[in-house]
Amino acid sequence: MIQGFLAYLLWGIFPLYFPLLQPAGPVEILAHRFVWTLVVMAIVLLVMRKWRELREASARTWGIVSLAAIFIAVNWGVYVYAVNSGHVAEAALGYFINPLVSVLLGVIFLKERLSPLQKWSVAIAAIAVVVLTIGVGRPPVLALVLAFSFGFYGLLKKRVQLSATASLTAESMIMTPLAIAYLVYLGREGTGTFTAHGAGHALLLVSAGFATALPLLLFGIGAKKIPLSTIGLMQYITPTMQMSIAIFIAGEHLEPARWIGYVIIWVAVAVFIADIVIRHRRTRRTRRAEQVRTADSAERVGPADPSERTEPA
Repeated sequence: MIQGFLAYLLWGIFPLYFPLLQPAGPVEILAHRFVWTLVVMAIVLLVMRKWRELREASARTWGIVSLAAIFIAVNWGVYVYAVNSGHVAEAALGYFINPLVSVLLGVIFLKERLSPLQKWSVAIAAIAVVVLTIGVGRPPVLALVLAFSFGFYGLLKKRVQLSATASLTAESMIMTPLAIAYLVYLGREGTGTFTAHGAGHALLLVSAGFATALPLLLFGIGAKKIPLSTIGLMQYITPTMQMSIAIFIAGEHLEPARWIGYVIIWVAVAVFIADIVIRHRRTRRTRRAEQVRTADSAERVGPADPSERTEPA
């Protein structure tokens, strides 16, 4: 469980990390993030000897990975822009909404069925978006783009027949040529910041690769050891930390309408979490009942082989 907790903790402090990469702009940061993530993941795959997994991937798999790379590029770019432009609270809202969006996408594209509580949580979240749109005068565009881009990314990842490490490496491989081309363009124009602000700034941009890969690797390890319901609860650590940073550290001002909208979102999240807890407890009770029935059946049937009987003939 500690690995999963550390992953969400690292994601939660991203609003404190990305401002350190300025004066690099959001797109330049995104480009460096892909380039250095590829370097880190290439080393990881080399150590784990998983390059064969990519070499044997089908054209269909590479096509899905390419789409996933586009969605994660949008997500990362918009997130960096939101954080470095003083919209940390709206970025946090996006990740509060994201699990509910994932549920909705599962219904639309995977024909999954919603429980009554899940239906209520999605409906309440929709009301919150309407309230924010009316109260603030515009829809929470950044939050919605973050929620839906990561939702579609997760949907595509469910269809990728690759391990998490191989998939992230493949996504970085697809986007890195564009990233390098953009960085070369910035260098020729004299607007790039990698070599213009000293070794410290350059090292911070390089660290974007570690900052991206490390929590994903920790999450991959932790996800195998803890129940899915626990993961569902833990994922709210990140936006809660981000919202706290926005209010208490970044000093963002939230209008009354935004507070109302966020409170409604938290109600939707509470309903969603309640559904996770209820389903988890129900599953545990069902498993225990099945174990008891299996044990009772074994006792009634007794040994199948007459030679195993202990009573006298």
